[in-house]
Amino acid sequence: MSRDTPEPNERNPYAVDVQDAQLVQPAEPAGDGTGGLIPYKNPAALAAYYLGLFSLFPVLGLFLAVPALILGIVGLRARRRNPAIKGSVHAWIGIVMGAIFTLVWGALAITIAVAMVSQT
Repeated sequence: MSRDTPEPNERNPYAVDVQDAQLVQPAEPAGDGTGGLIPYKNPAALAAYYLGLFSLFPVLGLFLAVPALILGIVGLRARRRNPAIKGSVHAWIGIVMGAIFTLVWGALAITIAVAMVSQT
């Protein structure tokens, strides 16, 4: 280049010479942003979580708490077999809430049954 024309970096400080440029390989995809929040690869843990939450409701609680407990255990075992699938927190929430509300709603059902039998 002649001295009259400015160097590429003098015209544009952000310009890059093609000879000096290095190609950067993209990193492996990290997945979507919900991978840590929603364990979609561990459906048993996810189902246990939601069943555990919905077991708070009376009447349906007993019917939802038992599957939450079972699916939580299944989801936790799946997580132990393959740590890449995540979902251990969801599984534990399903196990704890399933166990608590199985006891609560089961005791309530037994109490109601005993009260009904004792009245007759």
